Amino acid sequence: MSSAVVSTEQLLQQLHWRYATKKFDPTKKIAEDVWQALVESLILTPSSFGLQPWKFFVITNPAIRQQLVEHSWGQTQVADASHLVVLAFKKDLNTADVDRYMQNISHVRQVPVENLQGFAKVINGFLEKPPYPLDIDEWSKRQVYIALGQFMTSAALLGIDTCPMEGFNPPKYDEILGLAEQGYASVVACPAGYRAEDDKSAAQAKVRYPAQDLVQYV
Repeated sequence: MSSAVVSTEQLLQQLHWRYATKKFDPTKKIAEDVWQALVESLILTPSSFGLQPWKFFVITNPAIRQQLVEHSWGQTQVADASHLVVLAFKKDLNTADVDRYMQNISHVRQVPVENLQGFAKVINGFLEKPPYPLDIDEWSKRQVYIALGQFMTSAALLGIDTCPMEGFNPPKYDEILGLAEQGYASVVACPAGYRAEDDKSAAQAKVRYPAQDLVQYV
């Protein structure tokens, strides 16, 4: 029996509705309860091992957001949107991060941390000697895109516009936001809010390859 709370038609309608918003209406703000739901969507994002190798920086200072425009190829979405999230990854994941995660599991699930040492050993083994050639920082960066996808889909279902952006200077973002001092580095930014009525991109048809070119059943 299906446990769906939205219909397939509703889901597809909102996915067709969303687009990378090029111009936001700076006068329209996301209601606080809606924003908190979007924050929770970020927090609830799945990650490999459940490690959550990320942090989400919500930039609320208008002066800082305006400063970021210069380092975003002049894209004003970062200043005009209701909210701006910079999704960053945790650099140099190590045993201390795993220990912190075990402590959190112990607290949330009310199990002795000693019972989690087998799981911790598996994660530490992966980080210290991956089973295939792997840069752990690059692996962490890829995890961040799972959060971006969940955030954008959640926003679309709530009627909130977004614009995923790699078009910025990460070192400058990190400098302005003080990320390096906290052990993080920016990966992608995502303004969120409401499209301007004169954003011509909203009316453009989506250009996608047909299913037979993109989906192969094996």
